[in-house]
Amino acid sequence: MAKKTIQPAPKTFEEALAELESILKQIEAGSLGLEDSLTKYERGNFLIQHCRGVLSTAEKQIELISGSAEAGVRTTTMAREMDEDDENDEDDKP
Repeated sequence: MAKKTIQPAPKTFEEALAELESILKQIEAGSLGLEDSLTKYERGNFLIQHCRGVLSTAEKQIELISGSAEAGVRTTTMAREMDEDDENDEDDKP
């Protein structure tokens, strides 16, 4: 059985896609042994989840930007918005 390891995240979305495409080609070629195939499959699943997370964050940021452009609200980055939420949560604590 494949050992669970901590997966290093790719530096960019494009790097993740390129690695995922490479893994897919290797598995489809059928030249890998069972253990190597399982390891590659596990890495591929990690990359898919990573890409989904990046896309979800980008989608939320686009919605935020689009909403602010339509409603005349100021545009903020996701990081700034999250920091402001954290500050507001601290104010609510007794």
